[in-house]
Amino acid sequence: MKRILLAGAFALAAASPSLAADLPQPMPAAPQAPAAYVPAPSPVYDWAGIYVGINGGYGFGSSNWTQGALSSGSFNTNGGVAGGTIGANFQTGQFVFGAEGDFDWAGISGSSVAGCGGVGGFAGTTTCDTKSDWLGTVRGRVGYAFDRVMVYGTAGGAFGNIKVGPSTSSTLDSSTEFGWTAGAGVEVGLMPNITAKIEYLYVDLANGSCSAACGSPTPAIATSFDTSLVRAGLNFKFNPF
Repeated sequence: MKRILLAGAFALAAASPSLAADLPQPMPAAPQAPAAYVPAPSPVYDWAGIYVGINGGYGFGSSNWTQGALSSGSFNTNGGVAGGTIGANFQTGQFVFGAEGDFDWAGISGSSVAGCGGVGGFAGTTTCDTKSDWLGTVRGRVGYAFDRVMVYGTAGGAFGNIKVGPSTSSTLDSSTEFGWTAGAGVEVGLMPNITAKIEYLYVDLANGSCSAACGSPTPAIATSFDTSLVRAGLNFKFNPF
């Protein structure tokens, strides 16, 4: 009996590969559709950081000499400006908050003949001259960034020198005056650490005065000075905070 069982087992083992080959094979897996390509998101421009830069542009405004009820009338002043800038930005989402200061050489000047004779008793051919050799501002800035483009408003304090005197005087009276400024601009991120801007600022300084150069008149002569600055600038931004 054992021999019969052993013979049957050997026969079954020998037939197993043939039986397995005759069985139906499993269906191949359905091909998978390739995953849709999703481009990597572009990096958002980072405005945060401390920066330094240069600026230059043009100033145009007006001045007026007054002595009691007398006035020279408003006359035009204009000239170029150029200087340096330093500032810092903090960014929250698309809002950018910062502070900026600048100091510019200025060649802004103007003069008036009409009406000048009535102020200080000058001769009819004498001109009233107003000049500014330098201007500076310290301002806050609030901007909204569209990635690499930021629009901003700015306002703060201004300071500068006002030099005044009649054309007959060999020297001009010079004083440092303080005032306010406000404006707006657009800044563009050219590279991760380099930005360019164009801006407009209105600057209004407190009145200067013409004393020694005008012969110390009584009452004193007050001289107003305001200017509009249109400037372009290039800034280098250090690593963000």
